[in-house]
Amino acid sequence: MAEFKNPNQQGGSGGGQDSRSLFVMMFVMLAVFFGLSYYRSKKNPQTVSPNAAVTQSQQAASTPTAPSAAPVTGSKAAAAGGASSTPGAGAVQAAAESTVVVENELYRIEFTNRGAQVKSWVLKQYKDSDNKPLNLVHTQAADKFGYPLSLYTYDAGLNAALAQGLYVSSATGQVAAPGSVTFKYAADGVEVTKTFSFDETYVIHADTQVTKNGAPVRALISWPGGFGDQDNALAYNGAQVDYSKGQDASHVAPKKVSGGETLNGPFDWAGVSDSYFAAIFLPDQPETASLILQHDELDVAKTIHRTGFGSGSPAKGAINVPILGAALGDTSGHTQMRIYAGPKAVNVLRNINSTAVDGKKTSLEPLLDFGFWGPIGKYLFLGLQFIHQHIVSNWGWAIILLTLLINVVLLPFRVKTMQSGLKMQRIQPQMDAIKERYKKYKINDPKRNEMNTEIMKLQKDNGVNMFGGCVPTLIQLPLLFAFFSMLPRVVELRHASWGWLHDLTAPDPYHILPIVMVVSQFLMQYYTPSPGVDPQQQKMMAFMMPAVSGYFIWNYGSGLGLYWAVGNFFGIAQQMVMNRTSLGREMREIAAKRARRKAGAPATLQGKR
Repeated sequence: MAEFKNPNQQGGSGGGQDSRSLFVMMFVMLAVFFGLSYYRSKKNPQTVSPNAAVTQSQQAASTPTAPSAAPVTGSKAAAAGGASSTPGAGAVQAAAESTVVVENELYRIEFTNRGAQVKSWVLKQYKDSDNKPLNLVHTQAADKFGYPLSLYTYDAGLNAALAQGLYVSSATGQVAAPGSVTFKYAADGVEVTKTFSFDETYVIHADTQVTKNGAPVRALISWPGGFGDQDNALAYNGAQVDYSKGQDASHVAPKKVSGGETLNGPFDWAGVSDSYFAAIFLPDQPETASLILQHDELDVAKTIHRTGFGSGSPAKGAINVPILGAALGDTSGHTQMRIYAGPKAVNVLRNINSTAVDGKKTSLEPLLDFGFWGPIGKYLFLGLQFIHQHIVSNWGWAIILLTLLINVVLLPFRVKTMQSGLKMQRIQPQMDAIKERYKKYKINDPKRNEMNTEIMKLQKDNGVNMFGGCVPTLIQLPLLFAFFSMLPRVVELRHASWGWLHDLTAPDPYHILPIVMVVSQFLMQYYTPSPGVDPQQQKMMAFMMPAVSGYFIWNYGSGLGLYWAVGNFFGIAQQMVMNRTSLGREMREIAAKRARRKAGAPATLQGKR
């Protein structure tokens, strides 16, 4: 991308100051990269464990609404979906396990009447690592921790009974959306009704009610087993619990999620997500909604991929990863909500709004969290999306065009930096003379303050801004870090290809782009004038900065490497042109004179013509 050091470092003793600025910039870069993960863990709120018990006053606060259909009992049960009466008055159970498939243009959901829960939730417009339609259900985790839309109560035995019971379904076989499916179950005094309604969007509606001996049971609808796209370590690292209270969104990292914790509402929305997909509950009654957090661990050594690609080999040894889940329900025992299960695509999320509270609604757009550099990352992506929609249809070329546009916008700042550097070189002999007069004083001597005052006055009189050379870097580093944070969170770039790169959010499988980036970074250092800098320091920086940059993108998303390398090549071309201007020639002439005055001191590396 851009130069990571001042392209106009000065000679003599002034060069030391500029050399220090190089180290400062490199330190800032390293600190931000390593500090991002620490900051994200700090900014995630610590969840609180309120009293999970439902008091009688809480249950009385909201009068349950009657279920959409009357319970099926006795002989009616036998006539509905192959149901049969079992011992016990009013028992409702199906005779055998069956499935119901609900389908629209976006998804294909397969329900089983065992537990009235989801066995598979296929998103038709997205592929998994094997290039098959993506199943949002993480089968390995679901087999162990539960399937989507199962019921969660505070009674483990009841949870098992509700998940294993054979419900009577109002439909069998194929159901086309828009439509609805109702599941009923009754045994041992427990009665359950679960109704799911579907339309042409990613959102479905759920209406559930559980009673035991006629009393409401607080049963929450659960998504307990993560997501089916979590087939590599990066995807598991992106897992989090998300919720919004009073239009204030929170994102809770796995290490701050304790299984079994209850959070009381009001909730605009709440659920779980990974880097690219989410399952979010939007309660019809936000004020009386409560949220249960679920946190388990799963050994995925036999299924996880080393490289993050579908072609990668299974990893060796035990690999325990966090499996996050969430369950949401109404404190009255009668839960009505919408459920969004789909991609974290900004154009989709911004059109899904919560139920109004005090006349205010909030969309799911805050679900897309770009981290510390979020505001910059968001508009960086919106610009990228605009280019993709209106100029080129390939995301790789969109990244290239966005990079060129950013560098063109920054060009005046770079020219200004070069002008500032030239002014500094012109007064460098005078600054050296001032320092020579005060060199006999120790660094803690008060006379040193007089030296600094004289230097600052000299710079001010000649229009020199000592921080002028840092402006482009200070602008470009946030852009780079924002791109770094944005890339692994944008589902639109997932499996987007360019050239030999089959996924811009995954590392380059051949490491061609990181190597190109390192070489271009080195050429950037070589073509950028650095008069007066100590040769050893310059050599160290010329190799260290490319090496550090290459290290970060070696196993990172190739989209970042593309952005960085294109910016470097633009900077090289720009610097070659600037070196041929009167400004560049004067800088080299001044540097050459200073080198000759050093009387035998080794000449410093100048920018190549």
